[in-house]
Amino acid sequence: MKRLLKKKRFWVVLGLIVFVYFNNSSLFTNPSAQKPMLLAHRGLGQTFDMKGLTNDTCTAERIYPPEHPYLENTLPSMRAAFAAGADMVELDVHPTKDGQFAVFHDWTLDCRTNATGVTHEYTLSELKKLDIGYGYTADGGKTFPFRGKGVGLMPSLDEVLAAFPKQELLIHVKSNDPAEGTQLARRLATLPADRLSRITVYGGDEPIAALEQQLPHLRTMSKASLKKCLLPYIAIGWTGIVPDACKHTQLHVPDYAAPWLWGWPHRFLARMNEAGTRTILVRDGDGFSAGFDTAEDLNHLPENYTGGIWTNRIDRIAPLIQRRTQ
Repeated sequence: MKRLLKKKRFWVVLGLIVFVYFNNSSLFTNPSAQKPMLLAHRGLGQTFDMKGLTNDTCTAERIYPPEHPYLENTLPSMRAAFAAGADMVELDVHPTKDGQFAVFHDWTLDCRTNATGVTHEYTLSELKKLDIGYGYTADGGKTFPFRGKGVGLMPSLDEVLAAFPKQELLIHVKSNDPAEGTQLARRLATLPADRLSRITVYGGDEPIAALEQQLPHLRTMSKASLKKCLLPYIAIGWTGIVPDACKHTQLHVPDYAAPWLWGWPHRFLARMNEAGTRTILVRDGDGFSAGFDTAEDLNHLPENYTGGIWTNRIDRIAPLIQRRTQ
């Protein structure tokens, strides 16, 4: 009797192992025919050495020698990104003193511009008078290749929406202030439904939660939403079940962590696509989210990868992806 029970347990365990393997192995799943989605971080901007970065590092003071004339988060940089092959452009927003949203990365103006203080202490017209290329240097301050060239280039969110009425945009709320989520929701609520379907918003837990209350059908993402999706998926994803929290959202997944997800890559991507969710793969850069910016970086992608790719150099990556998928 005991021997019979042992045999039964053995076959049950073996059957479970076989089920989990075949239910999650990409060996038996044909990759999607679609091409990878290319997400241009801040449009096309200057890149910099990420070694030794902290949250207080002024990245404008450590750029690589410029290879193009564009500054991040500007209309010209976004146009260049879409022209180079971006499917989506990411941009950062901050509320201004006069109730608008300025598109600019940093909390403070000290690093990149010829002003000091925080963005929300200025009106939009005051911000437009600043030189956003003032602080960029590739040689430790000997030369400033963009000084004088960035005056008037800080756009408003309204200008971005007007300039790109049909393109996919990823809006980043930089703070954790719920009031910013409410303010952004009021602005986006004025857009038609088809335009909203091509906008995604991510950021701090509190502003994203406030925005979701106003616009529940908008695609959003936050650290909280990532945890609500991925932790249950890690627990039950082996069954093929996709938790409700993983539906109609966007997932930014570090490349080092992705292989631990059930069904990675092709089955996982297929499950998320069916759930209406985008998966964007990001590179890890010394603890900071980096981009797939070089040919060498692309070697870290799974074979026949069809998900999203986060890049700071869409001008380099789009042609390489094009050649890979021909």
